[in-house]
Amino acid sequence: MTDTPVRSERPSARALPLASALRLARPSDTWFKPALSVVVASAAPQLTLLAMGRPDLVMYTMAGSLCALYGHGLPYARRAGAVAGVVLGMTASLAVSLVTASLTGSTAVLIAVGALLAAAQKVVCDATRIGPPGHVIFTFVSSAALFAPQRPEQIPGHLALTLGAGAFAWLVAVAPALVRREGPERRAVARALEAAAVCAADPGPRTRSAAAAAVHAAWQCLLASGRPTPVRRSLERLVVHAEAAFAAPRPGDGTVDPDRLRAWAALTRARGPVPTPPPAPGTADELCGIDAERSARRAPGGHRAARRALLRRLGPGSPLLPVAVRTLAGCALAGYLCAALGVGRPYWAIVTAASLYQANITLSWNRALQRTLGNLLGVLVFAAVLPVSRISPLALVCCCLFFSFAAEALITRNYWLGSVAVTPMALLVLEFGGSHPAGELIGDRILDTVLGAAVGFLAATLVTNRRAAGRVERALDALDRARADAERTGADPGAAPATRDRVRRTLTASLVELREAGDTAAGEWWQRALPEQRLLAAEQAGHRTLAATAQRRGPGGDTPAAAHAPSIGAE
Repeated sequence: MTDTPVRSERPSARALPLASALRLARPSDTWFKPALSVVVASAAPQLTLLAMGRPDLVMYTMAGSLCALYGHGLPYARRAGAVAGVVLGMTASLAVSLVTASLTGSTAVLIAVGALLAAAQKVVCDATRIGPPGHVIFTFVSSAALFAPQRPEQIPGHLALTLGAGAFAWLVAVAPALVRREGPERRAVARALEAAAVCAADPGPRTRSAAAAAVHAAWQCLLASGRPTPVRRSLERLVVHAEAAFAAPRPGDGTVDPDRLRAWAALTRARGPVPTPPPAPGTADELCGIDAERSARRAPGGHRAARRALLRRLGPGSPLLPVAVRTLAGCALAGYLCAALGVGRPYWAIVTAASLYQANITLSWNRALQRTLGNLLGVLVFAAVLPVSRISPLALVCCCLFFSFAAEALITRNYWLGSVAVTPMALLVLEFGGSHPAGELIGDRILDTVLGAAVGFLAATLVTNRRAAGRVERALDALDRARADAERTGADPGAAPATRDRVRRTLTASLVELREAGDTAAGEWWQRALPEQRLLAAEQAGHRTLAATAQRRGPGGDTPAAAHAPSIGAE
């Protein structure tokens, strides 16, 4: 990694990409899990209502069924609580929408409530980092319910349907634990090994940062997985090897074998036994440190610290506040403009605007392009499939289930490709309440999409996010503290092994946060210039310190590689 300073003059507004926003990527390694989950979670309630002759209630069960999309990257111990929270949050959002719809028919009031809900859902989902799919599903359900006819006496029954379908979705989400209890942990560790192999084969700032992020995610997954089991112990040993690979002072010099890491990753991802690697320096101390950190998190003090961290992300100084204001302004303006142009139910404009807001303007521009293209193509698909869906109620259910699966199967390739399937599914849901003129549905959806995307992105450019640069400054300060702590602990021969491993993981987390904050701020407009030279120097120094602490692992720091390790803090 070069130490040459990089000079950058950042303009107020940067050129926005076109082709790269629409380029297809490789599908996610777990794309089929949310796809199958949402189909199973939706099929049972919808077929039950169909057998009862009440397909008009499908919208309320679908609100609960869509909760099965969440939590697939979490270990099952954490997933159970996360999906339960999603079900309760979905029910609460739906309750607000249904009560509002039952009390007023004013389009202006309904749009205002929809925009407020979208902003609140965006902030909570970003703060809790629940996703994908994040806040968009919540906004889709609550906005659609706002414009559905509702009477107060119907609300308890409709909410009961949502809770019942949500409970079934919860069972679908956690049921795989009966078959493969450590499945999420295995996939997280496999990703860490693969990223470490890439870094070892082609070292550089980007591959090193990607490996650090993957290793950090693997540790977090293992820490959240509950009590250690023999399989989790083997996974922890594999993460030690992955960490040693990317933290090595000179990855790619032959001391780390990328092929071996890839072979371990393949075996870890498969259904067979987890590979048992040879002991890495300091493995016993690392496992001791993991147990200590796991116990600290499970203690009451650990729970209080987690709650305080969440409140800081939601507090007045949160970097999420400008994004919340963007969401509120964009959704409200899009809804009011569509209503002024004669759209009777402008909820899709609200959903379109809400879906655009990502971490920065550049990513929001990408999403605006993807959403517009995907929805326009999806309208054509809807026009083609509508006659088939009207053959019978069962045909309509089958079409909805097909597009639910297709959306999750395609969306990891690119958001626009998934939107091609999401759009007909969303339009077909309206058919459960009765047939609508196809021309009206298609015309309203095209108008909502175009205006929602245009107005939403305009709001993103006008509502500045100057806190993005402030987040970089805070991340730099946190990295400096973590690095100083690691140097001090590494130089102390009496430091406990658990303390050494804890400060090293804190340093890794600080490096990941700095890279994320830097990437977010780099795509934001109208802010003060970023301290790029300081950012690059801090990241390089942090990785050098991390390499030194990794080399000094082991009882008393007397590992064979310690004699050749760079001095901690050396520049």
